[in-house]
Amino acid sequence: MKYLSSLFLLAALSILTFTACNDSDGPDTFEAGTVTLDIEHVWGQSMAPFALNASLTHPRTGDEMTFQTFRYYLSNVALKNTDGEWVAIPDSYYLVDEAVSTVPAIEGVPGGVYTDVRFMFGVDSLANVSGAQAGVLAPSEGMFWSWNTGYIMLKAEGSSPASADGTFAFHLGGFGGKTKVPQTVEYSFGGELTVDGDRAAEIHLIGNAARLWHTAPSLSERAKQHMPGDVARLMTSDFYDGFFFDHIHN
Repeated sequence: MKYLSSLFLLAALSILTFTACNDSDGPDTFEAGTVTLDIEHVWGQSMAPFALNASLTHPRTGDEMTFQTFRYYLSNVALKNTDGEWVAIPDSYYLVDEAVSTVPAIEGVPGGVYTDVRFMFGVDSLANVSGAQAGVLAPSEGMFWSWNTGYIMLKAEGSSPASADGTFAFHLGGFGGKTKVPQTVEYSFGGELTVDGDRAAEIHLIGNAARLWHTAPSLSERAKQHMPGDVARLMTSDFYDGFFFDHIHN
């Protein structure tokens, strides 16, 4: 009897030990949450603040410019988890508008720990040819040409004494062929971003609006662009290439 009691005691201790190990060593569980892309726009190599309705001088062309409109699309967001897998966020289309907000909120991100972000500047070709869209892709947003030419990926409008008529307007787009504008980028955090319910999860990026004229001529030569082509591709490519990751916030 004493021998059996010892066996029962040993079995009970084994079960308790196994349960304790499972409780402490089991996988963490995270709830789905929201990741915000906090985008700070700056101006020129000095990274001066960029704002609408403010007089700015382009550091290369010397043009004095005052923006009234500055808008562009981001889409197809994905996050890389610590297992090295990309987690795509369905229907992730965002219109960044300096007049409203520069903080797209990516909702419904599966809970977990992430190390990289990937997204597309512009709107993918499928959305361009899929008929009438809703939300930020609705034609009523004023960012759509036609079903043949698709979405305006970036719109910059304002006034400038360098322009012949005192204004400038660049509606840049094109989704097919050699002059397509959309461009996919990836940024590594150099750390870990945790998504877990209401916990803050923020990716801070910096974009330089002056880069639109990194290789483009002065507004005295070209102050308008309203169709796809080499001009739109080069200007948007320069702008997209000027973005960089700054930090994450948890």
